[in-house]
Amino acid sequence: MNKTRRLKDHLVHYINDNRDQFENKLLTEAVNVSGKINDILRMGNIDLLKNARTLIYFIVDGNERELIAFAQQEGVAWAEHSLTLALKLEWVQAIRRTMWQIVCDINEEKDLNIQSLDFFNLEKVLNDQIDQFLNNFFLSYSKYKDAMLLKQREMVEHLSVPIIPVSETVSVLPLIGLIDSYRVNILVEKVLNEIAATRIETLVIDLSGVAKMEMDVIDQFEKVLTGVGMMGSKAVLTGLRPDLVKEMVRAGIRFNQDAETTGTLKETLKSYLNLQE
Repeated sequence: MNKTRRLKDHLVHYINDNRDQFENKLLTEAVNVSGKINDILRMGNIDLLKNARTLIYFIVDGNERELIAFAQQEGVAWAEHSLTLALKLEWVQAIRRTMWQIVCDINEEKDLNIQSLDFFNLEKVLNDQIDQFLNNFFLSYSKYKDAMLLKQREMVEHLSVPIIPVSETVSVLPLIGLIDSYRVNILVEKVLNEIAATRIETLVIDLSGVAKMEMDVIDQFEKVLTGVGMMGSKAVLTGLRPDLVKEMVRAGIRFNQDAETTGTLKETLKSYLNLQE
């Protein structure tokens, strides 16, 4: 058995036989994390001390597949409970420093006399695996966070497309704020599904609260109106702002090809509700 393999084995035995000493070294290195160990365990059922030992075992064994899977699992757990990346980075760097302190002590105590070249190669292998753990952890963390943000945005956008029935056949869709490409896609899905579900005959879309609509979005919005007509419903636009109309005129876009345009929401509702009566 070569000296570096023996050193790795001694490292594992040390951690197993001197758990308290190993954990004290680690907590001393991770000043900001040490006071949050119990909080993190309670909040996310994440045992940092146990996971530190597991990480070193994977690194010593050179088990790349399990190391990556462990990093991905950790990334999800960390993101799921909104734990900060700064704490994780400090903790892993503390594991790195503690591991190398123990390695150096073992090399002297066991009189292994590992030469500089072998020690350099060992350092490269172990540190590369720690870096690989960190990379996969950060990727997993970011991927989970991005998915959560997208899900939350979809929920918010769906709530920001309220279709309000004002009679058995007439509904109102008031739009407020910035209309971008993403929101138009949500708009198409919500409007067409709602028409199919409730058989809306007239959908009044109020644009008086729209702050801005880019030209490419205006073109997409025109397709929303076309879709409303194809579903057998009538689209009525109200509250068109002068600046928006100017942009449409310059671009040659005419919403009135697919929808009736009227002045204010109040006048439109009064007209349509009176017709029904």
